Amino acid sequence: MKVLFDCHVPSVLAHGGEQIQAVNTVKALREIGVDADFVNWWDPTQTCDVLHFFGRVGEFYSGFARRKGVRFVMGDLLAAQTNRNWWQRLPHWGLRQLDRVVGGEIGRQYGWTSYRNADAVIALTSVEALFMRRMFGVDPKRLYIIPNGVEEVFLKGESRRLKAERGEWLVCTATVTERKRVLELAEAATVARTPVWIIGKPYSESDPYYRRFQKVVGSSGGVVRYEGGISDRERLAEIYREARGFVLLSKMESHSLSAIEAAAAGCPLLLSDLPWARASFGNFASYCPVSAAQTETARALKRFSDQAPSLPLPPKPLTWIEVALELEKVYRAIL
Repeated sequence: MKVLFDCHVPSVLAHGGEQIQAVNTVKALREIGVDADFVNWWDPTQTCDVLHFFGRVGEFYSGFARRKGVRFVMGDLLAAQTNRNWWQRLPHWGLRQLDRVVGGEIGRQYGWTSYRNADAVIALTSVEALFMRRMFGVDPKRLYIIPNGVEEVFLKGESRRLKAERGEWLVCTATVTERKRVLELAEAATVARTPVWIIGKPYSESDPYYRRFQKVVGSSGGVVRYEGGISDRERLAEIYREARGFVLLSKMESHSLSAIEAAAAGCPLLLSDLPWARASFGNFASYCPVSAAQTETARALKRFSDQAPSLPLPPKPLTWIEVALELEKVYRAIL
């Protein structure tokens, strides 16, 4: 069985979760004996039994796969759609109703038909799966919920040590961009006088949001720590092990890799009160409303820091090997 992976956003343009997901998925599949690789778009001699696409593609893509006799799997990240309020989804719902009237032409333009044409559709959470069924008409028999995994390094050694042994810093690992709300986190931490260590890079150092973030860090009096990104996974795992807790106050997520890595290391979690977080962690995390005023966010941050030593440990997430084993079952089923 040969499986090829494709994606529409090159990592050279946007680093982040999708890149980590794709690389670790291929690596883990190889480790369990699956012949997995990435699509070489320039190579017409490359063959496969299954084509797994990270993202959403137009009907032409799945159509070509079908004509070639290749099984097509699609795993779209629905961070924006699944974290909207019901009234924010009304325009989308209206388009879906209109699409039925005009014979599916709108769906073809937006790539919705690929959900129905795919041999299998992968959702990261139950929230995404429900959305795919209701909005895109995905057949439940072809819909699989397989969350992201974590590398073994986050589960090694004393990764889930007692929180009483942890330090004073809350840690946040995220790209420095508006969607992740790290500027708002830095401002709230400064008001609350609660130490927060933010780890991550911007998409561009000329981004005005990143520049405002740097100013807040500089004026925080040492409460907010920022030194850029950390690519060393061993070092990052050690930071999680020593942190007082993990914070992610983003506007939207599919299934945050940094949150489950922190969970693997036994960090208490403070997350934005969004459907993906509730579905993933339930009562094993603390929550803060995305729409909260700065003073309310500051209070939530201070309260979380004070309570962290007594909060329950989040459950261990799957490893990438376990994710690969689940995906292999899907590939064999559709073949």
